[in-house]
Amino acid sequence: MKKFVMAAICGTVAGAVISTQVAPLLAQGAEKPASVYEQLDLFGDVFERIRAGYVEKVDDKKLIEAAINGMLTSLDPHSSYMPPDDYDNMKVQTRGSFGGLGIEVTQEDGAIKVVSPMDGTPADQAGIQSGDFITQVNGESLMGLSLDQAVDKMRGPVGSEITVTIVRQGQQEPFDVTMTRDTIKMTAVRGRVEGNTVVLRITTFNDQTFPNLKENLAKAVQDAGGMDKVNGIVIDLRNNPGGLLNQAIEVSDAFLDKGEIVSTRGRNPEDSERWNATPGDLAEGKPMVVLINGGSASASEIVTGALQDHHRAVVVGTKSFGKGSVQTVIPIKGEGAMRLTTARYYTPSGRSIQALGIAPDIVVQQPDPVPANEEDQDKAAAQTRSEADLRGVLSNDSMTEEEKQQYKADQEKAEAAAKLRQDDYQLAYAIDILKGMVVLGQDVPTNTAAVPVPEQKSAN
Repeated sequence: MKKFVMAAICGTVAGAVISTQVAPLLAQGAEKPASVYEQLDLFGDVFERIRAGYVEKVDDKKLIEAAINGMLTSLDPHSSYMPPDDYDNMKVQTRGSFGGLGIEVTQEDGAIKVVSPMDGTPADQAGIQSGDFITQVNGESLMGLSLDQAVDKMRGPVGSEITVTIVRQGQQEPFDVTMTRDTIKMTAVRGRVEGNTVVLRITTFNDQTFPNLKENLAKAVQDAGGMDKVNGIVIDLRNNPGGLLNQAIEVSDAFLDKGEIVSTRGRNPEDSERWNATPGDLAEGKPMVVLINGGSASASEIVTGALQDHHRAVVVGTKSFGKGSVQTVIPIKGEGAMRLTTARYYTPSGRSIQALGIAPDIVVQQPDPVPANEEDQDKAAAQTRSEADLRGVLSNDSMTEEEKQQYKADQEKAEAAAKLRQDDYQLAYAIDILKGMVVLGQDVPTNTAAVPVPEQKSAN
């Protein structure tokens, strides 16, 4: 009763203000819907004129879908309309199997830019690189097309050939690449052992990523002879275009005991969300290195940012792609869907990487492979001859046979590491960092202290 009386008093006192300040606002509010309706009338007028006067008969459904897509793509490069077929394809992709070239693309200044090729796919095998621009498909220019329209041009029946024209930095002239479309069956995570280091290559974030991660980590540790034999873990996120947010959170949580993983902030403060790590570290506190490059985007950057901010891993490579936004897929009438950017995400320290990317702790460029000719190989072979190759060499009397065998095994490991530097310099560098930590008896600092998080603010 008391609250009601106070409200009534306040209402009486404010009466004069309402008549002078709110009335003009109400008038403005009444004008706004009329303006929107006028714009919708304009749309209808243009639509009817196209139907009646265009040089060829138009498909009404396609025309309306194009208008919807134009409205969405005008917002940002990642918002778009998905017709029923594209929506179905997207759902299949997140389950880990789809048809196509195996290439992730975005749109930059109206041009189609490669974010990254996916491992083992036709695009990867054909040598498509992150940062390439695709200007034509089968001789037809992609300029002026939306991102979805360009992707449609690259889709087709499994087994059919496609020729794309590539513009690459450092190449003076565009060149053509011919590929055969295939069914892309993605293994989200591949694990292996390099020396005493476990390498986990994560290619995408779909429904299978976290289960694949646990399985491959357990197998690699077993192959290494147990976790006590492992000197560290490399998470390879190079050319990983991202995927599902929940999978990025689970992968991050796998190596963090506590603290924030990521937060998202939309237009309204009440829409903000935050995810925290739960106890348990699959790596059991072993040192970690995360590898990234310009093709590491979205969910890859969430994982990298979380491990970097908590000082759980050293980040090595080159600057990441810089996609710091979250898209929500909203089913709409007609069995299609709209992909709408609804929030920005922030790393545990509160930084947004949108359009900036994540800077590695140690910048390491991947040099272009230089094919060795036979003459160079012969010179290298001559330079590797040693005392042991000479006729009548004295024996080494300071080592037992068992010690000599161990010495030879260590040499073979060192030679394998040297070969890895030729094949994949960035990965070899990451492994060397872990070896150096073991030699010095140092560890990557674990998340023993919570990372300070700034007060939540609206992302308006």
